[in-house]
Amino acid sequence: MFGVYLGCSFAPNHKGMPTLTGAKEPDYLRKQVLTSRNVRGGPVTDIALGGLNYQIEHHLFPSMPCANLRLAQPIVRDFCAERGVEYAEAGLVESYAIALRHMHAVGEPLRARDQRGPRRQE
Repeated sequence: MFGVYLGCSFAPNHKGMPTLTGAKEPDYLRKQVLTSRNVRGGPVTDIALGGLNYQIEHHLFPSMPCANLRLAQPIVRDFCAERGVEYAEAGLVESYAIALRHMHAVGEPLRARDQRGPRRQE
């Protein structure tokens, strides 16, 4: 049960976010911000997700206490806006929907292959 809870805490923050590939690795700010999504909510969301709903701030400042992540959020959001770095946020239900759509899209090639019939062993 704990594994399911952890999966439900981590999935909405990363699934469906870009995977940065290419020869040139982005700077630290972009690498952390562009691959994470914050989950909007209130105190209940903060408690349920243990502060991981502030995933962008958590990635930028991994040693910051969870209670301070929400205080850092407006500063980080403004900093990103000044530099033209996309800062992704979604509500809890919306973030799960994004994650499920992403996993559905990633699984499409496998479903298409299965519809063609079993593969022959060579």
